[in-house]
Amino acid sequence: MRITFSRRAAVVGATTLALLGAAAVPAMAMSTGKPAPSPKPTIVLVHGAWADSSSWNPVMQRLRHDGYQVRAIANPLQGLTSDTAYVTSYLATIKGPKVLVGHSYGGAVITNAATAVPDVKSLVYIAGFIPAKGETIGELAAKSTPALPLVSTQVPGGTEVTIDPAQFRTAFAGDLDKDAAANLAAAQRPANTNAVTDPSAVEGFRSIPSWDLLTRKDHAINPELQRFMATRAHARITEVDASHAVMLSRPDAVTKIIEQAAR
Repeated sequence: MRITFSRRAAVVGATTLALLGAAAVPAMAMSTGKPAPSPKPTIVLVHGAWADSSSWNPVMQRLRHDGYQVRAIANPLQGLTSDTAYVTSYLATIKGPKVLVGHSYGGAVITNAATAVPDVKSLVYIAGFIPAKGETIGELAAKSTPALPLVSTQVPGGTEVTIDPAQFRTAFAGDLDKDAAANLAAAQRPANTNAVTDPSAVEGFRSIPSWDLLTRKDHAINPELQRFMATRAHARITEVDASHAVMLSRPDAVTKIIEQAAR
């Protein structure tokens, strides 16, 4: 059967409209007025004294499994002022939203670095120091009993301190097995005494929402001191029965509070 010009044009037009309609479905679905989902923030982990970035390994594994980009900074442990500058320069290389997580002394570092770069969405303190402006870690640590069994060593950059390896497990990692605690003691990174004498300069928690994981079996930072600092910072507090090495002994609890802050 012959198709006249007008009928042929109609058929072609209908076919074209059908194809265009099918192709337009995704575009129409995307233009429903609903905002596009925000990208997940990068989780930036900052370790404290007598530890290193590898202490975050169990937590990093869980965060990556849940779809987060993760960075673990090698904190120099040379003084709060210089460590803050170092971490700030590192943060400036990370694009997009960020969640800063600090363990122990690392909490003081993120407190001071958080407002110097854009897009820091939340702060997470893991058994962390949260100093107010003008406070030193030494002043806060003096309120924590018993005092840590520290060993001092003179080095070209001043004085560095480590935890007595024979007492490391009791002070730092009481809920890890003996071999794991012994390995941590042998690999612990010394901290320059400037870390405890440099005054804190910035209170990042004043303008950035904060979360705190309080470790009730901590012999490095007294739980009551942790509670005082977290309450003063108006942080959302979660408590867990764990030692100071909570990121190794209770990585699920650490991951959970980080993801709460990330959401």
